[in-house]
Amino acid sequence: MSDKNRPAKSRSSQGQAPVLLGLAFDAEDGHKRLTRAKDFVLAGGSEETHGMMRETVIRVTEKLDNRGKSLRNVSPEELRDTFEDVLS
Repeated sequence: MSDKNRPAKSRSSQGQAPVLLGLAFDAEDGHKRLTRAKDFVLAGGSEETHGMMRETVIRVTEKLDNRGKSLRNVSPEELRDTFEDVLS
């Protein structure tokens, strides 16, 4: 089968699907907010809530990066502890 006729691979089949999903449901202004990065997707929320989610995930990923880790290769326990540290 030629490349032209071959179906495109999905992001998940290439190992590129996000590993963290953040959802918020408090938007009442009609805006659709979406923040995408390599390892996470944040959707919904008011401007304030979405901004808080985005800032939190950025701080978590920075802390992990400082340890030489990413959302893809951290244990669930370490990820939880990192979120708790950032939010305290």
